[in-house]
Amino acid sequence: MATILVVDDEPGIREFLADALALDDHDVAQAADGMEALRLVYDRAFDLMLTDLRMPGALNGIDLLRKLKSEQPETEVIVMTAHGSVETAVEAMKLGAYDYLQKPVGSPGELRLIVGRALERRRLRAKDEVQRQSHAVPPLSYGDPVMQPVITALDKVARTNSTVLLLGESGTGKEVAARTIHERSTRSDGPFVPVNCAAITETLMESEIFGHEKGAFTGATASRRGRLELADGGTLFLDEIGELKLELQAKLLRVIQERRFERLGGTRTIEVNVRWIAATNRNLDEMMAARTFREDLYHRLAVFPIRLPPLRERRRDLMPLAEALLARLASDLGRPPLKLDEAARERITQGVWRGNVRELGNALERAAILAEGDVVRGDDLQITMASTVAELGGTMEDIERGAIERALSESGGNRRRAAERLGIGERTLYDKLKRYGLGS
Repeated sequence: MATILVVDDEPGIREFLADALALDDHDVAQAADGMEALRLVYDRAFDLMLTDLRMPGALNGIDLLRKLKSEQPETEVIVMTAHGSVETAVEAMKLGAYDYLQKPVGSPGELRLIVGRALERRRLRAKDEVQRQSHAVPPLSYGDPVMQPVITALDKVARTNSTVLLLGESGTGKEVAARTIHERSTRSDGPFVPVNCAAITETLMESEIFGHEKGAFTGATASRRGRLELADGGTLFLDEIGELKLELQAKLLRVIQERRFERLGGTRTIEVNVRWIAATNRNLDEMMAARTFREDLYHRLAVFPIRLPPLRERRRDLMPLAEALLARLASDLGRPPLKLDEAARERITQGVWRGNVRELGNALERAAILAEGDVVRGDDLQITMASTVAELGGTMEDIERGAIERALSESGGNRRRAAERLGIGERTLYDKLKRYGLGS
């Protein structure tokens, strides 16, 4: 559904257009002249405007187009013109109109076709704007059983429009999980718009989320869409939601409840259709008790909470993740593919990784820069090593089983070579395979 403004001084034509578009479930407003249309534009945002070029009064179609593009530059415009006025329609397209229709309009089908194309262009332009700000992220998991309930939950909730709250330590992949939900949802063709609430200053956050009108504050020389508008029809991801100040929390709660808002410094109401995903590494229960996080907002966001386990609890993901990150880093640094030697693998396996995937990526990037040739060695890695089994985040049996699985994988399933990698005899390896149910 889109919001459409139909402007024509002839009631019969205006109502014909509005009725035809309403049949496609569009929200259609009507105006009899340019001045009435302009008043509507000041009050609310539109995805598309269809306007006659020749209208009585002080504001004709060309003037209305100029005004609209200064107020709502992202709105698509289709102009309507009588036979013999094509030159004026061409002028309108130079000013930013998407296309023109000759009056009388041939059929509802012709109208729907051109309107559909204009709305598709608006959607693609919004998506392109978001994708320019996005970045590549690694897969969420490489098969660790600890992650299976998480993957299942993500897959199930993705099929709905429910709001999701992702909980977990910094660097556990909350944005990757949010993107996974979006990509598996019915909104996957729409934009995925992330907002890092911890990375934007308090003074700019409201403008970043809601957008602003020209003159809203010093330096606001033009109107600007916020992340909410960019996410229309897609998913808005609010990372580190616990960093939002109480005043913004209240405004956010209103938008979630009413699905409408105003830009900073504006009065017109903008309606949005977004899927909400929030994430935090903070303890929101403690924040609510301290009255630094609104309880009513928490309940709006925590419709479907999912906890992402830290890297120390999913050690079987560690080496595949490290290899995938290293391959991407080598490409980004303009280097040939890099490999990890045994000492590097050992150090990664025994690392504490309190910073989770982000810390692992940083350590590998530094090592990739330092590495001589195509091999990352143990000495290239600066890692906080675990001094106890507890720091490794599992029992000794978990660690041993993981080491055996890695050795078998790296040896292509050859047990003799796997035993050599582990520094144990083949007979001992066979016993351990049987003990851990890995003998098949």
